Amino acid sequence: MADLLSDDEIQAQIPDDWARDGDEIVRVYEFDDYLKGVAFASEVGEIAEEEFHHPEIRIGYKEVEVRYTSHEEGGITDKDVKMAELADDLR
Repeated sequence: MADLLSDDEIQAQIPDDWARDGDEIVRVYEFDDYLKGVAFASEVGEIAEEEFHHPEIRIGYKEVEVRYTSHEEGGITDKDVKMAELADDLR
């Protein structure tokens, strides 16, 4: 199990363009068309399987929202920050 991050640690560690929403970190990625967003969501899903840490993903027409939290710990951990960075690396 990972330790929960403090409010200050979350603020300092979450990547640019990510925001905190309660016990989650969230980012909305924008795309030129629907299928590019679907492909991105699929890539995020593949990384999630490899790392065994799964986000909530919402696919819209030209955007994909990705949310991470560590359910077992009840909030945001280093693992969520790492996964956000890996998702950003896909862009």
